Amino acid sequence: MSLTRTVALIGMMGAGKTKVGRLLAQRQGLAFIDADNEIQEAAGCSIEDIFETQGEAAFREGERKVIARLLSGPAHVLATGGGAFQNPSTRAVIAERAVSVWLKADFDVLWERVSRRSNRPMLKTADPQRTLADLIERRYPVYALAELTVMSQAGPVEETVGRVEDALRGAGYLADGRAESGR
Repeated sequence: MSLTRTVALIGMMGAGKTKVGRLLAQRQGLAFIDADNEIQEAAGCSIEDIFETQGEAAFREGERKVIARLLSGPAHVLATGGGAFQNPSTRAVIAERAVSVWLKADFDVLWERVSRRSNRPMLKTADPQRTLADLIERRYPVYALAELTVMSQAGPVEETVGRVEDALRGAGYLADGRAESGR
């Protein structure tokens, strides 16, 4: 297989960006980078701590800088944070240096996944389900600007990775000869 352009996975928290990204990178022989981990390393504290002590605006500025830096390196698979693509500057650098893939998931799939963890700063509200629904309503029109859209559904991560590879292949970013073999 040959994938020479960075793949930037975008989408809501719980869409599977990290799990899909790790497996996609492994299958393609590329490095996997989780932007949230890089942000935490650069800040020297957790994302939750950044939100609590510095606020969302400071987090988003750090996120923008980290993603721009990461996209200046060699081709890899990048999992972005749920709000990263909402920033016009971040969207522009992703469009210039990577192929954006929106992992789109329905509310029920997202809620089932995010409700398992308590470290989601954006969901620390009186009504986290309503907050998630509001985020979907605001963010999905912007995510729709991504170059490719792939459904992230309940089920094995391998199925979603296969759909991502098919979308990349269909857009001409991935060639591996399987198309000729009748797959």
